Amino acid sequence: MTSPAPGGFVPAVFDRAQLVAELAPSIAALEGAMAFGREIGPRIDRVIFLACGSPNRAMRGLQYWIEHFSPTLEVRRHFPAEFLAQDPPRLDSRTLVILGSKSGTTPETVAAAEFLRGRDCVTVGITQSATTPLAAAVQHRFLIGETPESFLGMAMIAQALVGGLLAGRDGWPHAGALLASLRALPEAVADAAATADRRGIDAALALRDDRHIYLLASGPCFTNAYVFGVCILMEMLWLHAYPVDAAEFFHGPFEIVERGTPLILILGEDPSRPLMERALRFCTRQSDRVFVYDSKDLAMPGIAPEIRPLLAPYALQAALKRISANLSILHGKPLGERRYMWKGGY
Repeated sequence: MTSPAPGGFVPAVFDRAQLVAELAPSIAALEGAMAFGREIGPRIDRVIFLACGSPNRAMRGLQYWIEHFSPTLEVRRHFPAEFLAQDPPRLDSRTLVILGSKSGTTPETVAAAEFLRGRDCVTVGITQSATTPLAAAVQHRFLIGETPESFLGMAMIAQALVGGLLAGRDGWPHAGALLASLRALPEAVADAAATADRRGIDAALALRDDRHIYLLASGPCFTNAYVFGVCILMEMLWLHAYPVDAAEFFHGPFEIVERGTPLILILGEDPSRPLMERALRFCTRQSDRVFVYDSKDLAMPGIAPEIRPLLAPYALQAALKRISANLSILHGKPLGERRYMWKGGY
């Protein structure tokens, strides 16, 4: 770990306009993604999600909603390397495989797409450019453009595709509300980040000396615990972060909680919320360092009430990122710096 920032601490500046602008290509792709989902829905019996890192965990949330809403669709999710090693036999013309990679060059994801070229299934890639190896290897592609907001951009497009799929196959009635809400999401996410800006500064100052941080969430919001914990705190800040699912919390992990234990609790508005409310009651009794991020505290303007549970994780992620932006300054550790990733063979 590099040395903390010397002298006076100058908090990170949040640029609302830039965040919204970065998502314009994803907004432009939403209608096509939903239309594709509607069209292919009646011809699909199973969905397989393939991605590494944060796209994989965004897909976990989409898997949750397919399992919740669809009485007919089978859904699976794999890391591409695991998928290739397993070589699952259930790939046919009624299988839709959705692959995601920001760069479009992630070796395992590209290898999975190449592996699927000769298989009798439908493949879709979500990536930044039509010139990437992933885009070239799939049958259909949706593009987010070259943007630092890749997690949100890819998730928005995939959410639109899945909404169309549910509508086209099962008559899900909220596809229109979802599309309108996704179009409003960049502003809603920017609003969440702005609302949480002061909290992010305070939380970063409170956590600046911690090297071990626990994150607790449930259902689709476990995406937040994983992405913020693994893809930001571990990968970008080199901290020890431990994402824990609330459904598993009382079967072992809760034994580490005591006074002084730093816990970030993330609550959404989906059916798993009671699991987190139980965990919240326990954690606030046992620890004096509980940081609660609850989507019910976020206005999320423009998001339809029936769609809030689906999109809450994205607003929560924007709020959580205000912590890491300030921890980066406090630790003197740029978020873009890596020790091992993209450097030589590993």
